[in-house]
Amino acid sequence: MAAPPDLDPSSSIFSHKNSRLPDDTVFYAIFPDSSLTPTSTTAASLHSLHLQILQTLTPFTSDYIWQHEPFSLSPSASPKPSCLCSPHLPHLHGKLRVGDNLDDEWFTVFLLFHISSTFPDLSIRVWDSDGEFLLIEAAFHLPRWLNPQTSSNRVFIRRGQVHIVPRHRLRNPNLTEALNFIAAFGEESVAAEPVQAAVKNRISEYPEKARRNMHVVRVRVPAAVAQVLSQEPCLVALAVEGFYDRDIDTMKYAAKMERFLNRGREEELVCISVKMSRAMYAQLVQQTFQAPKCYPMPNRSDSAYVEAELGMKIACGLEMMYQHRRKEGLEGKGSTWEAFRESLERSGYFEGLLPGSKEYQRLMQNAEEYYRSSASFSRASEMMSAPVRRIDEILALPYSVDDFKRVDVPPSDDDSWLYNGEDELNSELLERQKEMELYDLKHKKKQKSKEQDNVGPSSSSNADGFNPGDIAKTMQAFVEKVSSYKGAEVPENRNLKEVDLDVDRFFKDVESMMKSHGGEEAASDDDIEEGSSSDLDFDDSEDEIDSAELSEDIEDGEDTFMHSYSDALNEELKSTTLEKSFVRANEQAPKKDEGTSNAPEDMEEDFTPVDVDVNLVKSLLDSFSSQQGLPGPASNLLGLMGLQLPQDDKKGK
Repeated sequence: MAAPPDLDPSSSIFSHKNSRLPDDTVFYAIFPDSSLTPTSTTAASLHSLHLQILQTLTPFTSDYIWQHEPFSLSPSASPKPSCLCSPHLPHLHGKLRVGDNLDDEWFTVFLLFHISSTFPDLSIRVWDSDGEFLLIEAAFHLPRWLNPQTSSNRVFIRRGQVHIVPRHRLRNPNLTEALNFIAAFGEESVAAEPVQAAVKNRISEYPEKARRNMHVVRVRVPAAVAQVLSQEPCLVALAVEGFYDRDIDTMKYAAKMERFLNRGREEELVCISVKMSRAMYAQLVQQTFQAPKCYPMPNRSDSAYVEAELGMKIACGLEMMYQHRRKEGLEGKGSTWEAFRESLERSGYFEGLLPGSKEYQRLMQNAEEYYRSSASFSRASEMMSAPVRRIDEILALPYSVDDFKRVDVPPSDDDSWLYNGEDELNSELLERQKEMELYDLKHKKKQKSKEQDNVGPSSSSNADGFNPGDIAKTMQAFVEKVSSYKGAEVPENRNLKEVDLDVDRFFKDVESMMKSHGGEEAASDDDIEEGSSSDLDFDDSEDEIDSAELSEDIEDGEDTFMHSYSDALNEELKSTTLEKSFVRANEQAPKKDEGTSNAPEDMEEDFTPVDVDVNLVKSLLDSFSSQQGLPGPASNLLGLMGLQLPQDDKKGK
C-alpha cells in the first residue's frame, strides 16, 4: 500500500510536466500542521507519520481488491517545484486510478476522512480531473459565491469534517495561507451542515460497502494461472484490465498463450476461487469472447462450461498483460533498497555527513527500518508496478495440478445484483430527483418571500387569517410599481425626473380626435365665441394667432372637452345597469333579495362617490368565486401579486 518515496520527480504523475490529468484518477495530499513551520518537519517525522497512517488503514484495505491500483502514499519532504500538490511544503501524497469503478474513489474518500479523524493535526486535499468533486456532491447546498473559479485552495478535510475557507476572510488564498487559516481558525472554516451531510451520506456505508463490493466466483483455469492468483490475488485486477482493454496487437498474444498454457489443448484445468470487485466481474461476464484454438474448453453442455469460460477470459487477460508489458518495456523498477537509498541521498537526507560516521550510521539505520516497515505495506503496489518479475518468480517455483485438486472450493456468490440493478438505479435517480426538487422548492420559497416583501402582505395567509383589505392594498402597491421589460418592479434608489409633457400640444391632439363630437357640443353652448375659438384651432389657416391668445383658448377648451366627454359617456351608460353594480361610499353591497331603489334616491346616488377599493375587492371576489376552485384570471392575478385566497367552503350549500 506504500509507494516508493519519489524516485523520479520528472516521471511522477504529480509533476507539472503532466499538464493534463487522467480522467479516471483521484489525487490526494496530506499536510501536517508541522509542515507550516519552517524546519520543523524533517524527513524522519514525515516517514514516521507515513507508517502510522498505513498501519491505521491496514484493517480496511488488506482484503480489498482495487480496480487498477491500490491506495498508496509517498512522502515528499524536500522542495520540488514540479510537484502539483505543493512545490515547497513537506507532505504525503498519492493517486489512484479508479477506471470504471467509482466505488474505489469514494472508498478512498472514506479512508481520507478516517485519517483526518485519527490524526487531528492534518489537513487533507482530494481532487480529480473534474476538480473539487466533494463540492460537486454537495452542489445543491453551496453558497452562491463558491464555484470552480473561486474554490482553488479552499476545500480541505480536517478532523473528520469538510472545511471551506470563507471568502470574506481570504479573498484569493494560496495553499500556505489556506492551511494556516484552517489550522488556526478551523471553527470558522467548517462547512455548513447540509454540505457535511451530503458528503458524509456518500461515504456513510463504508467500510461495509467496500466488503459488499467484493464478488467471489469459481473459475477453471490452467495450473499456471491458478498458481499466480493463489499467491497474489490482487493480480486479477491486471488480468481483467488486460482482457477488457485488449486490442488487435495484444490478441495475438492470447492466440498463442505461450506463458500460461505450456501443453496447449492437453492442459488440464483446475478449479479455484477468485475474489474480484463487482465491476471486474461485470466486465468479464458481459463481454463475448471466443476462446483461442489452443485453449482447452469443455463442451457447452458440460456443467463446468460457465466456470471454464470465465477462467478462460482471466487466463487470456493475464497472458495479454504479461506479454505486452514484457515486450513494450512497461515493467516498473519497484522500490528496491538501492533505489530508495539513492532517493534519500538526492533529497539531502544524510545532510552531507560522511559515510561511516556515527550520525550517518544512525540515519542509515532509521532509513533501513522505515524501508522494511513500509515494504510490508507495499506488496500490492510492488506487484502492480512490476507484475512480470513477480509472475516469473512465482512460476519459477515447483507446482502441479494435484496441488489444487485437494482444495475445497466454495460456490460462487450470487450475481443477481448484475441483472436486478434497475431497482438500485431507480432508487438512486429518485434520490437525486428528490434532492433537485427540494433545491428548487427552497429557492422558489426564497424568491416568493422576496416578492412578497416587495409587493405587500404575505402569501402565506390562510382562510383563518384572510383580510379582504389586503387585496386593495396589494393592488395599489402593484399599480404604483415601475414597469420595465421584465415586468413591474420596485424602484430602487431611482431619482425619477418629472415628465416633460407639452400640455397644450397634448390637449390639442386629443381635441383633434374628438373633433366631430366636440364641435356639436360647443355649438350648443351659451358661449359661442369661446366655442368658435376652439373650432378655429383646427383650421390650418389660423396658425398666425399669437401664442398668448392660443393658450387662453386652450385652457377654456379643456373644460368644454371634459364636459362634453363626460356627458357623452353618461348618456351612453344610462341605458345599462352598470351604475347599479357599483358600491357607493358609506354603503354596503346590495343584496340579491333587495328591490331596486326609487327614482329620487337614484338621482341622489348619482352624486355619491364610488368606493373604488370596495368595488375592486368585490369584483375580484366575485370573479374568484365563479372559478369554482379551478384556475382562472382572478386567482392568477392575485397569485402573481403574492395573495392566496381561501376556497369558498359555502359554495353550493
